[in-house]
Amino acid sequence: MSRAFLFPGQGSQTIGMGKVLSDGFPVARQVFEEVDDALGQRLSRIMWEGPESDLTLTENAQPAIMAASLAVFRVLQSEAGLDLARHARLVAGHSLGEYSALCAAGAFTLGDAARLLRIRGRSMQEAVPVGEGAMSALIGIEIEAAEQACEEVGKEGVVVVANDNAPGQIVISGKKSAVEKAGEIAKTKGAKRVIALTVSAPFHSPLLRKAADAMEEALYNVTMRPLSAPLIANVTAAETAEPETIRRLLVEQVTGRVRWRESVASFAALGVQTTVECSGNKVLSGMVKRIDKELQIVSLDSPADIEAFAKTL
Repeated sequence: MSRAFLFPGQGSQTIGMGKVLSDGFPVARQVFEEVDDALGQRLSRIMWEGPESDLTLTENAQPAIMAASLAVFRVLQSEAGLDLARHARLVAGHSLGEYSALCAAGAFTLGDAARLLRIRGRSMQEAVPVGEGAMSALIGIEIEAAEQACEEVGKEGVVVVANDNAPGQIVISGKKSAVEKAGEIAKTKGAKRVIALTVSAPFHSPLLRKAADAMEEALYNVTMRPLSAPLIANVTAAETAEPETIRRLLVEQVTGRVRWRESVASFAALGVQTTVECSGNKVLSGMVKRIDKELQIVSLDSPADIEAFAKTL
């Protein structure tokens, strides 16, 4: 019960993701087939063969990352008898990873999760004309200074803190010129580096209002079932298991901040001792290590990883 199962967000995709699991476990292969069927597309072929340019498209990357995470999770259920209600204190996901977490907890079917993420990815891409929005990572700056940098941009345009990932790792998002100006201001406030991110839209900013509207309609047309483990929501960094509340928070998440640092910082008080990252190339595990060094970290990508972890259940 002292475990938190974590599910990664965009940027963790790689060509070949999930292929070894699909080859080795029928239950994993079924995950990819279900996602392909739900989308009416051989997404698994893009995941395993590329081209990388197709995989990194937001509308493909989001369901692909979810599929890889759920393949790991389903193998744990099938081969190790994983039961979230018995083996987990909570679930959490980074941005799109919340949909993976909710699918793992039984709130969404796999097909519904894939279709929702396809809508989410496509609507995010289409919400702002290409070239008008931008995102930048601010390295070595704390959250208060990053917020001040955004506030000092003034009339240049919308720019906000989109991701509070870990101490010294902040992402800002908004109008391209405003993001660039905020980055320059951030350097005067302690940022060691400002890295422009290659993204298709200014995620988690008010500029994605149209995408939030699209997700509100999509989410209210999908059945949400009771969760087998509570969720720590991105936009509140607080625990919830109430389906209608989660539905509302998922809409808010499109334009709202991902409070990952605060979320992980809350784990210890909630009784979590170990975090288990389901796929994702240890991206979230690296953040966890920076946020709370007392938490034990497990990252599951390979059959060997899963076999070793299964012995601890």
